[in-house]
Amino acid sequence: MDQSAARIAPQPPRRRHRVLRVLGTISGVLLLGVVALILLWDWDWFIPIVQNQASAAIGRRVTISHLHVHLGRNTTVAADNFVVANPDGFVSTYPLARIGRLTIVASVMDYISHRTIVLPSIALDHPDIRAIALPDGSNNFTLKLAPAKPGAKPSPPPQLGDLQITDGRAYVVDPRFKTNFAAGIATRPASGTEPSAIVVNAKGTYAAQPVTADFIGGALLSLRDARHPYPIDLHVANGPTKAALVGTVENPLNFAGARLKLSFSGPDMSQLYPLTGIPIPQTPPFSIAGNLDYAPPRIRFTNFEGRVGASDLGGNISGERRAGTRPDVIMDLVSKRVDLADLGGFIGTPAGKLNQTGGETAQQKQQAAAAKTSKKLFPDTKINLPKIRAADIHLKYTADHIENKFTPFDKLHVTMDIVDGRIALHPLDFVVGNGDIASVIELTPDPNDLVHANADVRFRHIELARLMQATHAFQGNGIIGGQARIDANGNSLASMMGQGNGELKLLLTSAGDVSALLVDIAGLEFGNALLSALGVPNRAKIDCADLDLPMRQGIVDVKEMLLDTEEARVTGRGTLDLRDQTMDMSLTTRSKHFSIGSLPGPINLTGAITSPSIRPGAEVAVRAGAAVGLGIVLTPLGALLPTVQFGVGKDDACPKAEATEKQPLHAPPASKRHAHK
Repeated sequence: MDQSAARIAPQPPRRRHRVLRVLGTISGVLLLGVVALILLWDWDWFIPIVQNQASAAIGRRVTISHLHVHLGRNTTVAADNFVVANPDGFVSTYPLARIGRLTIVASVMDYISHRTIVLPSIALDHPDIRAIALPDGSNNFTLKLAPAKPGAKPSPPPQLGDLQITDGRAYVVDPRFKTNFAAGIATRPASGTEPSAIVVNAKGTYAAQPVTADFIGGALLSLRDARHPYPIDLHVANGPTKAALVGTVENPLNFAGARLKLSFSGPDMSQLYPLTGIPIPQTPPFSIAGNLDYAPPRIRFTNFEGRVGASDLGGNISGERRAGTRPDVIMDLVSKRVDLADLGGFIGTPAGKLNQTGGETAQQKQQAAAAKTSKKLFPDTKINLPKIRAADIHLKYTADHIENKFTPFDKLHVTMDIVDGRIALHPLDFVVGNGDIASVIELTPDPNDLVHANADVRFRHIELARLMQATHAFQGNGIIGGQARIDANGNSLASMMGQGNGELKLLLTSAGDVSALLVDIAGLEFGNALLSALGVPNRAKIDCADLDLPMRQGIVDVKEMLLDTEEARVTGRGTLDLRDQTMDMSLTTRSKHFSIGSLPGPINLTGAITSPSIRPGAEVAVRAGAAVGLGIVLTPLGALLPTVQFGVGKDDACPKAEATEKQPLHAPPASKRHAHK
């Protein structure tokens, strides 16, 4: 037999049988191993891997007691005692979150085919969340999510399906905002015509006020179902303030397609600050409702209407807040009829009139009672600079009609910008008849928590008749013009006026006339005052009226005060001390013709500006006393002798006053203007 034949010769049967036995033995061992693995398999072996992956994803230690997996096209993974720990060094008895059992159903085929995470079902059994902040601002709920790998293609967001929550609890504590409340969270299964929903009920304190909240929202599955808008029904009561948000949102994750009705009501709009983050001055009781939607990048509260005290209010508000910046708020507001008393909070006085609408708080009633008995002309309420700096606000406000019988104003126009705490009103414009009082005011905070105020006011074509209507006693005609300026520092309106520099100049022109009662009372012409009160005579022609009041360091010097009529000339002298809001003034009336019943000489006004003591001067007192004595001893005709005054004639005071009016206002010396900065 040659060598080639030997190479191709078949192997002996005995050797083949040995190979088959070896392969059979290996297969048997592998089969036995698979069976043993199936019988002894424990998914808890994968717990370390799952814990490490979850901890890396959220930057917080995650622990699991047991892991259960049921494989299939939709694989179910359940983790018992799922715990998310607090940050390292955060001292708390409870972890951030503890879930009795977390069950997730994942679609394997969707991930294999499209690399998309689809979770048809998520179930949380007895979740317990403790969100805690400390006084220093640190907290246990800010997670450090793992950043995406450089250059990695972003993964599509997971698609979430049905969410089931059984007996969930959440606790929120933040001493910085005086907040401590607990919430119950659960899902409600569909029943009849009622769809499934998530239900939240909260109770506790928020911003140091009792808070209750009730929320009913759609199921988690409807968050991504554009065919069925996500329903929202939220009612919150924070102290006496109530808010409600009801409607639907087509895309809740992006707050797009919102059809929501938002309403607020309460005793004071300033109490909305914790809920909205927008600083609002004190107001009387209010009730407002409008539409809430989102037009990127701004949330909008549109077409709202309501009442604030005795005034109506409507318009639009939009707000935007980007990371690391203050909210930027745009307001376009209008009132058809407004009572100026409702705007008192803007200057630090109690807002509204007590019991005009009901619902005032005990504090508001105390403030109103204190203001009623106070002798202060200017409020000393301090300006809250932290609140003013809390948001940038751009406001346009128009009041079409002003309802207040004690003020002559007809309309109000305001354009205001607040940026980084600096307030600019450009203008603050009151319409008075056919004229207006137009102001440009700037309030700038300084590092010492004071506010530097600079104001320029113009009085243009003000009708005296419109001013007199507010007195309900006097009448008059004529046109008033003038200007005022103030430069001051302080932390309230009272402190600004008490330290301010400036000037007020007014001139009445255009051949006006005034109720004789006003002139007669100033001169104590008792008989004529009585007749004038009855309407006979009722007018006195004005030749000139001039007012010039310079102010230095809160002291107003009556440089010129003149009312010159065809009947008499009234002049004034003295000072107004705005530091303690007192006055020391004298008014003197000199008749221009022979007059019976006149008591010439000064009338002194002293004491608080709001309620001065009015006493005749020494000359008037002596002559009035003589008249009383002669009335007893002699005859009634003799009693009139001490009160007889002969006319003093006229001079050219009007041209002089007009010349003074045309002189420009002089700014105070720089050393005084900024002395209190």
